[in-house]
Amino acid sequence: MQLIDGKAVAAQIKKEIAEEVAQIKAAGGKTPHLAAVLVGHDGGSETYVANKVKACEEVGFHSTLIRYEEDVTEEELLACVDRLNNDADIHGFIVQLPLPKHISETKVTEAIDFRKDVDGFHPVNVGRMSLGMPCFLSATPSGIVELLKRYAIETQGKHCVILGRSNIVGKPVSMLMLQKAYPGDCTVTVCHSRTPNIKEITLQADIIIAALGVPEFLKGDMVKEGAVVIDVGTTRVPSDKTRSGFKLTGDVQFDEVAPKCSYITPVPGGVGPMTIVSLLRNTLLAGKKEIYR
Repeated sequence: MQLIDGKAVAAQIKKEIAEEVAQIKAAGGKTPHLAAVLVGHDGGSETYVANKVKACEEVGFHSTLIRYEEDVTEEELLACVDRLNNDADIHGFIVQLPLPKHISETKVTEAIDFRKDVDGFHPVNVGRMSLGMPCFLSATPSGIVELLKRYAIETQGKHCVILGRSNIVGKPVSMLMLQKAYPGDCTVTVCHSRTPNIKEITLQADIIIAALGVPEFLKGDMVKEGAVVIDVGTTRVPSDKTRSGFKLTGDVQFDEVAPKCSYITPVPGGVGPMTIVSLLRNTLLAGKKEIYR
């Protein structure tokens, strides 16, 4: 069993991005600029955004953080999106999800200029991805595919089972694993909360991508010998062993599953660090206008 070290791969990619940014600056080009909009004080969102700002500094990007309180109106937030769309100094921006209940996430996502949608959530980017056209790939699926590539894991002709059908991970990663490319060329099965006989299906899988958000859902008896397991889950569960009083737990029962795997990602330190570098990479592409002129 080999542990897939997302932290080490992410550090390597950050180094590659930083070198490219240094070259852009040396040639008198514009420094990539990422803006993040944060509404309210959700603990998980605060951490993610702080990590994104820190990662921008590490690679030499400019970054801007725009904060709103929980009671911001939908109109105010949409006006902010419009300003960012029209700000020539900002190459890409994200509106951190989830948003408060009184704001439509769909409306906000659709209002973002797809040429600045470095989260890859806009329908134009999702549609282009499904057609295999150049686009901003959503960060977590892009990070998963990059890990498979960096570890030279064979995907052609393999049976890939995805647990979860979310718009953020399950659906987009299923399209990427289907594409005529490497990583890709898989036969893909997507399982979800209404799928009967999940165990029978996962036992046939060469690659399992667990993105359900159900802690330790995938057990040892659901995985065949030699499978590759990518754990996307990050649920905070109470713990008396940590200072914070909780620990991050994946969707995989790691102690049972790991001994059967050829490769497996840990939680934390697997897919998580890759999500942020994928966002950085999209911002770099946006700054260079490589996808959209």
